[in-house]
Amino acid sequence: MVVAEAPKLSAMFAVPLAETRLANCERLNRELETLFLAHEDEQHRNPTPSHVPQQELYESRFNLFTWPEACVQELRRFMLDGVASTVLAASTLEPRQLTQLKLHNHTWFHITRHAGSFITHNHPMASWSAVYCVRAGQAAPAHPDSGVLRLFDPRHGANGFSDPANANLKPVFGFRPIELRLVEGQLIVFPSYLYHEVTPFFGDDLRITVATNCWFF
Repeated sequence: MVVAEAPKLSAMFAVPLAETRLANCERLNRELETLFLAHEDEQHRNPTPSHVPQQELYESRFNLFTWPEACVQELRRFMLDGVASTVLAASTLEPRQLTQLKLHNHTWFHITRHAGSFITHNHPMASWSAVYCVRAGQAAPAHPDSGVLRLFDPRHGANGFSDPANANLKPVFGFRPIELRLVEGQLIVFPSYLYHEVTPFFGDDLRITVATNCWFF
């Protein structure tokens, strides 16, 4: 009788995804919200959007972290520290090596009103991307996927064939997109190559987020 060892299972081609939350974020988020709404104008609008502009979605210029306001600089420290911590957790770099690199970023804010969304895209000119939730917005009960941040499986063609043996894989091996309903103070960090989108937001109030793309030299 042949006795075979149990297969050793590994999670290969895994995508690092980090999540953290800013404690006691209410004061900061209200300051950011007031600031962003006061600058929701043509002067601060992104002049070269990568998507077809929507009346329901405002996208700022990509220089947010150069703004001098204290609330912006407080958010800058939290978000970029989150990116750096993710790099250290996901890579073989030592803290000393990372501090010798210069972190560059493009950072902007989105203000989304009823039916606003953002099409599927990625950020090929950066290594790490992050999204911070300033205001989650109250989703309509009839739209459970309203305003969801959806991250897509980067393994193109992996779901080209389905049968009972691969349709019930554990989440780490599955094909389904990851859907995140952000809450205020939540920070999500992921590789910039990952395609993602924001589903239409169906609510009577606002959804406000800050996004950053980072690269190191």
